[in-house]
Amino acid sequence: MSKKHIEECIRDSLDSYFKDLRGVEPNGMYDMILRVVEKPLLETVMKQAEGNQSRAADWLGINRNTLRRKLLDHKLIK
Repeated sequence: MSKKHIEECIRDSLDSYFKDLRGVEPNGMYDMILRVVEKPLLETVMKQAEGNQSRAADWLGINRNTLRRKLLDHKLIK
């Protein structure tokens, strides 16, 4: 799957989101989008990295401590 394909999926989902609102103005979309995208991103990367947080952090381009905090925030680890 290419970067372009992922962008198209996101656009399609956002178009559906606005359609579902039926003219009601959204509120707090930025934080909502980050929350709903971040958790499956972390789940998938951690699965592909076979639970190796250092490897996953490298792939994501973030510090391992940042990754650990995000995993805790999303209740993906204890």
